[in-house]
Amino acid sequence: MSKILVVDDEQSIVDVLTYNLTKAGHQPIVARDGEQALSLARTEQPDLVILDLMLPGIDGLDVCRSLRKDGDLPIIMLTAKDEEVDRVVGLELGADDYVVKPFSVRELMARVKSVLRRAQSKPTESPLVLRVSDLRLDVTRHEALWRSASLELTAIQFELLRVLMGDPGRVFSRDELLNQVWGYDYYGDTRTVDSAVKRLRARLREAAPDIELIVTVRDAGYKLSDDV
Repeated sequence: MSKILVVDDEQSIVDVLTYNLTKAGHQPIVARDGEQALSLARTEQPDLVILDLMLPGIDGLDVCRSLRKDGDLPIIMLTAKDEEVDRVVGLELGADDYVVKPFSVRELMARVKSVLRRAQSKPTESPLVLRVSDLRLDVTRHEALWRSASLELTAIQFELLRVLMGDPGRVFSRDELLNQVWGYDYYGDTRTVDSAVKRLRARLREAAPDIELIVTVRDAGYKLSDDV
């Protein structure tokens, strides 16, 4: 049973989510605003947060930002159709996925399952450190470094880099990355991969502006640069 924090001030959505989460064997906890969400996240230690962006008081983006400072708690955002900018910002802050309102309950539950599976499959038994030249990834500590500079990566960006570093120089197709990073039951498409790679590149360029660490191979996919 997974403990899931539902953060929304619309009673109808809360009712739908708590019913379906309970039916799926999860334990839902409800917060009506951002302040309560942060309090419950710290005291209840949920396995996942379903977070609405439009909240009274502290909004969803600030809640997401605060949760990311505390750790890697998985977050699925709920957004309205006209909130594209907020959706992108939320993903930049570290949300693992998003669902657009009005949403399909079946799709949302599939995403809950997928995000929980990814979170629970992270290795915890022994340290795992990947090194490719000056790029270092400590999986158990969730730390990424370029030389001595820390790379502040979201959970998706970290996992994407982990896959690429696991086989340097190999070209991964978009479908392969989608399956390995997001999971086979993810509802998105390959444009999700392109968007995530773009954001990861931006983070890497902050630390290594003179090197293109991730290379696009036309009509094939992406790889870690052979020149790293």
